[in-house]
Amino acid sequence: MPGRRNVLYLLTILSLLGGLFTGRAEIFNIAYVIAAILMLSILWTWLSLRGIALRRTTRTRRSQVGRVFSESFAVRKTGFLPKLWLEIRDHSNLPGHQASHIVPALLGGREYHWAIETVCVARGEFQLGPLTVISGDPFGLFRSPRRVGATDRLMVYPMTVDLDRVILPVGFLSGGDAQRQLTHQITTNASSIRDYVPGDSINRIHWRSTARTGDIMVKEFELDPLVDIWLFSDFSAASLVEDPALKQRAGYRSIPSPLLIPASTEEYGAIVAASLAKHFIDDERVVGYAAYIPYRQIFQPDRGNRQLTRILQALAVARSTSNLSLRAALSLETHQFTRGTTLLIITSSLQQEWIHEAQVLIRRGIRPICVYIDPQTFNPQKDSSSLRGMLQLAKIPTMRIGKDDDLAAALEQRPV
Repeated sequence: MPGRRNVLYLLTILSLLGGLFTGRAEIFNIAYVIAAILMLSILWTWLSLRGIALRRTTRTRRSQVGRVFSESFAVRKTGFLPKLWLEIRDHSNLPGHQASHIVPALLGGREYHWAIETVCVARGEFQLGPLTVISGDPFGLFRSPRRVGATDRLMVYPMTVDLDRVILPVGFLSGGDAQRQLTHQITTNASSIRDYVPGDSINRIHWRSTARTGDIMVKEFELDPLVDIWLFSDFSAASLVEDPALKQRAGYRSIPSPLLIPASTEEYGAIVAASLAKHFIDDERVVGYAAYIPYRQIFQPDRGNRQLTRILQALAVARSTSNLSLRAALSLETHQFTRGTTLLIITSSLQQEWIHEAQVLIRRGIRPICVYIDPQTFNPQKDSSSLRGMLQLAKIPTMRIGKDDDLAAALEQRPV
């Protein structure tokens, strides 16, 4: 386009000079025609982005690695001037999301639609938009961009694997004392009644008390007297081992297909934690979660889809950048765990100090299980044999997971 304009500018100047030197009117007329074309093109370009309605529709603001994320777009002409062409440029940072499009001529009240489907290949929180709309004149001399600054956020959860069962050592599934902890879930343990507040479901109403008092009363429930299950993810920078090629990608680690996992202990840890949380919550167990990702993230034990959503959201943005060691993190959160708690520690750490902290937890009646993502399988220069030997000496049941292992089979194995 600049080249075309420069040619017309040069022809206009030459025509004016030729008319001045020769005095011929037709040469001046050529200059006038070229100048008129330039003025008309400028005016058309200015009007080309007026009278346009652009609509972007996103079905959901949440997705998961391996699933398809869908968006639809529509452009409608609302002004009198026909739109010969429009270029829509999307500036979303979702990997592989190609929503940019060329819109053909819009005449009358026509509306043009297109849809985009993208397979999510990386967990994280991504921005959708903004958009830039570009158009120009019929002669292709000028282009006019207009930025549509509206944005939205898309949360992509880590992928999960389906587990038929997770074998916990004998004695780890026994019941315990009543927790005396209220929950919004309906359990078999109704502890008290209170006044109704807007939002309480009908099946919580205690009809006998309602009839006696004349006011609507609802039941309060306690957690079932089963031991809590806590998931403790280690996202410390010291325990991160990954393929050096992954570090070239800023902000996310993508997967080449939904069946493959990036060669990173961080990604394996996120998938393992998400899969275990989903399995236990689907099994109606009470699950808590703790991690430093790098900021402190604690979810008190609860059950239901809302708890699972909290955990998946935390895992979606978790990064191994915390300067806090696993031992220090366990020491800081020891007070969260009640006696009889089953604590699944998901780590790839080679530091043996955290095992001593786990032994302290055992003496307090807490039962740790280590889900060990073996860093030696990601980098042969890392020797994990000493730490695995320490886990055996400390009698901490361990599930070992290596690079490219079948995660479902690895998590269904009996801890040793």
